[in-house]
Amino acid sequence: MLLIDQKIFRRAKKGIKNCPFNSFLFQSLQKESLCAQNVFENKSKYLNQKFMFIKSSSFIENEFLKLIKIGVLRREVDGQGLTSKVRITPIGRKVLEVDSDLFTKKISLIKKLITCIKYQLSQR
Repeated sequence: MLLIDQKIFRRAKKGIKNCPFNSFLFQSLQKESLCAQNVFENKSKYLNQKFMFIKSSSFIENEFLKLIKIGVLRREVDGQGLTSKVRITPIGRKVLEVDSDLFTKKISLIKKLITCIKYQLSQR
């Protein structure tokens, strides 16, 4: 693997690990596309328990955009152009395949605190 590939892979892994979504969302994305509104309406199904405070689908859309920027997700395209739905990219699939225990790894208390503060200060 080239150095740039390792950087992309590490960034994608970090993005998945730090996002508010659980493994079920990524499993679902491997089978079908999802939109932010659908995820928001079923947040108990798709979000980690610590992110149940989310009060709008725009917060989820912003998280989708972050994962799109790092290459984990992409917009679904239909005959009219881009849609509001997202799908997982090959990079995202590879990260989940190679590091299957990504969602069960323990996170340090400091990282949890930083994540909590970051999400409490961001717009919901």
